[in-house]
Amino acid sequence: MKTQVPPPPLIAAYMFFLAGAAWLYHLVADGDGISAIFTIAEMLQCLAMLLLAGQVLSTGKADGISARAVGIEALALCCRLSSTLWLNGYLPVDESGDWFYQGVDIVALAAASWLLYQLLVVRSQTYQAEADTFPVAPLVIGCFVMGALFHGNMNARPVFDTMWLTSLFLGSISVLPQLWLIMHTGGKVGPLMSHNMMAMCLGRMLSGYFMWLAREDITSDPWIEGLNHAILAIMGAHLLHLLLLGDFAYYYFKALATQGLNCNIEIESFATFV
Repeated sequence: MKTQVPPPPLIAAYMFFLAGAAWLYHLVADGDGISAIFTIAEMLQCLAMLLLAGQVLSTGKADGISARAVGIEALALCCRLSSTLWLNGYLPVDESGDWFYQGVDIVALAAASWLLYQLLVVRSQTYQAEADTFPVAPLVIGCFVMGALFHGNMNARPVFDTMWLTSLFLGSISVLPQLWLIMHTGGKVGPLMSHNMMAMCLGRMLSGYFMWLAREDITSDPWIEGLNHAILAIMGAHLLHLLLLGDFAYYYFKALATQGLNCNIEIESFATFV
């Protein structure tokens, strides 16, 4: 049987990621590498956006991609950058927090913005707008409300503490419109979209692991004495994202084991929507 070669955009995206990882290793080689876990998590989120951009470039089409999911990711990146570009409260303490971490988010935001332009303008004829109908407005508003209620005080600026936590909530629910689109268009997921969603899942796992390690350092103005609501909200947001992608991870690893990197997934149902 002829071995299928992974599509060039997939190879290019992973090469870009590995080059960034090598650069990151050079930056933190003489420092505390633990905080670099947080930067690697953001690199995986950036990789996810680059994989989607590669799908559009390689196929010349916008089908299979949810503009609503990409839009929520872009909004999450804007909220996070509003804090991390000039405040240090939620940055890695190693040298990657000086500029590398923010640069990764800027690249991801540029990729998301380009994707939205392609989906809604350049390749709008192939964008599946009739299926991309997940009601995002209530969830986005809820994320801002939850961010305002449960934010920490790492920046000592309530507005920007709120924006950072809101970005985390937005990133956690951004997968919902994509899952909705997949299930309303036959449940088929191509290689680049499969790797996109798995990169997001792995990034969230690493981010959650780092936050668990740093839980004693996350501070807030508690409503109840001795109860740090900020770290509970942060860990809850990470857990929600992993729960939403739990079913997909099963199908992904099953396809990866039988088809390799060039895996095509057919999903019968997501427990999320049952």
